[in-house]
Order: sequence, then structure tokens, then C-alpha cells
Amino acid sequence: MVKRVALLAVGLLVAGCSTPAADGGPTAPRADAPVIDRTVQPLAAGLTVAVGGRELKLPKAPERIVCLNGLCDDVLTELDIVPTATSNPTLLTHPALLGDRGSAVPVVKGSFGSEDVESIGALRPDLVIGLPGVHDPLRPAIEKFAPLWLVEPATWQQSLESLRALGALTGRTDAAMRAEQRFRDKLAAAVTATHQNGKAKRKALLMYGSADSIGVDTNQSLKGDLLGQLFTYPFPAKGTDAATASNYSVEELLAKQPDVVFVYSLLFSDKDRTLSAQLADNAVWRQIPAVQHGHVYEMHAKLWGSGRGTRSLTAVIDEAVAKVPGN
Repeated sequence: MVKRVALLAVGLLVAGCSTPAADGGPTAPRADAPVIDRTVQPLAAGLTVAVGGRELKLPKAPERIVCLNGLCDDVLTELDIVPTATSNPTLLTHPALLGDRGSAVPVVKGSFGSEDVESIGALRPDLVIGLPGVHDPLRPAIEKFAPLWLVEPATWQQSLESLRALGALTGRTDAAMRAEQRFRDKLAAAVTATHQNGKAKRKALLMYGSADSIGVDTNQSLKGDLLGQLFTYPFPAKGTDAATASNYSVEELLAKQPDVVFVYSLLFSDKDRTLSAQLADNAVWRQIPAVQHGHVYEMHAKLWGSGRGTRSLTAVIDEAVAKVPGN
């Protein structure tokens, strides 16, 4: 039951909607690289912000912030703010975020999506940040003692909106603008490079789940959209039902002919096997070009699965570009 609940929570986290795209086949060269705007707009401090149509208004600048999602941990790190507590200690202690310093941050009691509200209240937070669809049931209880902001970026631009919003709320506007500039420069340079060295022609895939239920970060999810800026990413959402839009069969993956496969395996015990290991004996899986050429990579599950801020996305860019072959 714990595994099932956790998988459902992750499914809500990564599911996205998109329009159909053509099936896989020979990879055609990409004529034009996406244009990444390097311009950072001015940012002023303020207590009312909106991201993705979700408005948040606070009575004062928050100082004690509890993070129930990875985006929060990431953004606070960029702003040089240590979370009051986190639900994502594995992500927070990743070198891309706080590293070893993150181990000193208290961990919120309970499991992801079912955090212990009483323990959150005992932390006296000024703001709690979570995920829509996952933490909505906690809203009535949490909002008795603190505002609850639910935010989930679906594109890298929306991730930057979240960074700017928290920068404005906390008054760390300069730090937010510097972080935004770093990310825009990083992505722009990476896009230029992959379109010059032939890596943009390679078909990439990011997947998770189990052999019986494979999930794909579609091209309308945050990571799918990001990888689509750098490489060829022919994995649309399958309809508009969030419960099934990201589900792909092994046969459907083969039809897309991915050259490189990135995997983040959801492991809940030492006995669990990685997704790529579960699929190793599957005859259809073994026909996929990425499998045949040894280009299947198990990635850091929390960074690639839960990381949604600029620190995590920068690391994803670096790791992906390093593993995708060029001409």
C-alpha cells in the first residue's frame, strides 16, 4: 500500500497533457534551435504574487518556510535561505542544493502527501509550500496556522516564475535575479551547443515507474519540456486524463526509437530493483536503440523526479548533455 500511494503521488507530480505527435522513425535534423531569452526583467519585493494563475498574498515577508515539495527546497537554496523543515531530505542534501549542510534541516514527519500536520504547526511556519493534487487535502488543517501555497511548474519558464515569486515575497530580489540570469545563460548556451554538435538530433526519453506501469515525462511536463529544448523529444501526453496521459508500453517506446534513455527508479527498499533492471530481460525493450547501444542511464531519482527549481534543472542539463552522444 505504501508503494502504491507513493507511486500515485509521483504520478500526479509528473503527469502532463499534450497534443499528439508523430510516431518515431528516422531522426530528421532540427532546422532551428529554440530561442532562449537571456533577458531578466526587474523584480521588486512584494507580498502578493501569482504563478500559473495561483495567487498568494501574505501579511508579511516569510522567514520560516516549510518545504513539502522539491521546488521549494531548490528555490530557497538559490535565495540563500535554509528551509525550516523539508519533506525531501534526499534532494536537499544533493550537491546541487545544500549538500551535507542539508542534513541539519529537520525532516517533516509523515510520508510525502501525508505529512503530519501537527508537527508542521509546531515549527511555527510563516509559509508552507506544497504540490497541487498532492497536498490539497492538507489545506484545511495547515491554513489554521499558516498560508499554504501549492505550486507545480510545467515549464522551465514557470519554474523561473516560482523563483521570482519567492524572491519577491522574501525580499531576496537580487538573489532571485542572479539565479534567473545564471539559468537563462546556462540553458541558452546548452541549446546552442546541442544544435551545433548534433546532439539535438538524438531522440531522448525520460521514464520512471515499474515494468508493469511505465511512466514517461511527456513533452508537456517540466523535464520533458526541458529535454525537448536540448534534444529531440517525441513523447506527447496520451490524452488529457492525468492518470493515464503519461503511461507508455514498451512497444510504444520502441516505436519512438529513442537513442538515449534516462531513468529515475522509484525504490522503496533495498530489495527493489531499478526499472532498467526490471526490463533487462524484456525482448521488446532490448530492441530499443538506446538499449542496444548501452545508452540507458539510471539517474538520481530525487533530482530528476522531484527537483523542479533552477539548481536541479541546471544539474539535469549538465548530466543530460554529458550523456547524449553527438555526431
